[in-house]
Amino acid sequence: MALATDAKRQILTSNQTHKSDTGSPEVQIALLSGRLAQLTEHFKTHKKDHASRKGLLTMVAKRRRLLTYLKNNSPERYQGVLQKLAIRH
Repeated sequence: MALATDAKRQILTSNQTHKSDTGSPEVQIALLSGRLAQLTEHFKTHKKDHASRKGLLTMVAKRRRLLTYLKNNSPERYQGVLQKLAIRH
């Protein structure tokens, strides 16, 4: 179950660096965070859905790699993403 088109468009527009930006690390991290939040809600009612849980762990790892990339290449953008998405405190 993917993100709804409207939700995805809203995430894209709020995290783009320019008008046609769809692949920057900030956008990818924001989309993954939205999907992770959605899956977290799914697991509250479907505790035994282990196949989806494996996908969730894969997405968490991908988001972690993107955050590490951003941290190493642009620390100020990294801090901005963390604050905007409230990933860590």
